[in-house]
Amino acid sequence: MLSIRIEKTDTPKQLPAADNPLKFGTIFTDHMFIMNYETGKGWHDARVVPYQPVVLDPAAMVFHYGQEMFEGLKAYRAADGRILLFRPDMNAKRTNNTNRRLCIPQIPEEDFVDAVKALVKTDAAWIPTKPDTSLYIRPFIIATDPFLGVRPSDTYQFIIILSPVGPYYPEGLDPVKIWIEDDYVRAIRGGIGEAKTGGNYVASMAAQLKAHEEGYSQVLWLDGVERKYIEEVGAMNIFFKISGTVVTPMLNGSILPGITRDSVISLCREWGVLVEERRVSVDELYEAAKNGTMEEVFGTGTAAVISPVSHLRFKDHVLQVKDGGIGELSQKLYDTVTGLQRGQIEDHRGWVFEVK
Repeated sequence: MLSIRIEKTDTPKQLPAADNPLKFGTIFTDHMFIMNYETGKGWHDARVVPYQPVVLDPAAMVFHYGQEMFEGLKAYRAADGRILLFRPDMNAKRTNNTNRRLCIPQIPEEDFVDAVKALVKTDAAWIPTKPDTSLYIRPFIIATDPFLGVRPSDTYQFIIILSPVGPYYPEGLDPVKIWIEDDYVRAIRGGIGEAKTGGNYVASMAAQLKAHEEGYSQVLWLDGVERKYIEEVGAMNIFFKISGTVVTPMLNGSILPGITRDSVISLCREWGVLVEERRVSVDELYEAAKNGTMEEVFGTGTAAVISPVSHLRFKDHVLQVKDGGIGELSQKLYDTVTGLQRGQIEDHRGWVFEVK
């Protein structure tokens, strides 16, 4: 059990008004978690403290070499008052997978989960209860060594902040339009595409702006070599239901292994829905849309959970998915995942953790 010192704020903020819509990622709670690392000493001084600016030396290596990672998960208030987390152990595992790739020290998985629970419990009053709201949890690690040289840092900070949020997309569960990018590349195999790090996201911004200007919500990336195989959406993994089979790009080293992705695959197989993890080409999507066998398209991710897709645009071709509405499987997956997250559906898979 991680020993965590807790220092409560003397000046608590005003909680958001219950009747005001929550924008995603704009409001932050009263406290934050911090733990330090030093070579030879390891991770130490775990503490919950008042939310405050982070003071760093201008030479801190995070600014110059991008040695940083982040995660994302949510806390929910069940109808019976319990505070629930969805698969935080998987976020802990993915944190360490990212850390290995970026030469950041490992964090014991149980310590990661204990830190999340301690902070969420401290700021439990901030968990919203309206439909489609939750408390977003953002753990991250930054390299803090003041050194201008390319090597792993000797010091780090592991920090967690919290934000009460509404839907990631303003559309909510309404289907979104996706732009298939054929110019810029997000990641390649052997790079850092499977790591949860800011470099992957800043690489996506130029294409994201272009897509927004054309009226599309997100960018769908192609592979960086042949530029013909689907990889992932900017903030989501992607699924296609074609002729009754659910198809999703296989994890190949350039795709983030999403926790919601894993949950969806498990649920579909449990329900007897055939799932294929394999390469999916743009040409296959074009043919499926043209001949009517593309039944559903949806994205999956912590922020959006399930996001149905109504249209895909590739170059001058706009592909409409069926009637452009929410598919039956997409709706069932959304209802099931959110039902588990909020304690409305009994969990027999060990996915739901209670904060006590």
